[in-house]
Amino acid sequence: MTETTDRNDASAKSQFILYWGDMGSQWGVNRSVAQIHALLYLSTEPLNAEQISEELGIARSNVSNSLKELVGWRLIQRVPVAGDRREHFVAETDVWEMALLIARGRKEREIDPAIRAIDMCVSQAENEKNLDHDVLKRMHAMQDFLTTADRWSAQMLSVPKSNLAALMKMGNKVLTLLKIGGGKAK
Repeated sequence: MTETTDRNDASAKSQFILYWGDMGSQWGVNRSVAQIHALLYLSTEPLNAEQISEELGIARSNVSNSLKELVGWRLIQRVPVAGDRREHFVAETDVWEMALLIARGRKEREIDPAIRAIDMCVSQAENEKNLDHDVLKRMHAMQDFLTTADRWSAQMLSVPKSNLAALMKMGNKVLTLLKIGGGKAK
């Protein structure tokens, strides 16, 4: 299966893998990484790199690099297969656990460095005598936003999966609860 596969003629599994690859690239994830993740997610048996390469039509070297990245995200893991010395891989199949792993990984790779960078900028700005007050005020606003979002994220990541699922399914009911006494949600 390659990028040129006719999406109208593909099986549901092939469609899923193609669309997951498309979505991954929109989220800043390499298309091959996302497609390999989708294939392993749907696979009922562990797969080795050669099998993945053949099934997806992706170069073996690209598969190896992509597998390393997915292992780093903890979205897949190596598993032994009796009688075969090659490395085999399986994906996390609990969608809630997968979402939490992605959220934690993105926080570590994107949010934490952003917070550190903004903190350094604010610290430097507070010591600059000629800095416009509004510039410092905006930097503080961004710092406060990131700190608040980080704290909220940490709280959400600590909620048990079953409670998190129930919370998300509540949807607008949560907003209604926040409109205590007819006031608007804040």
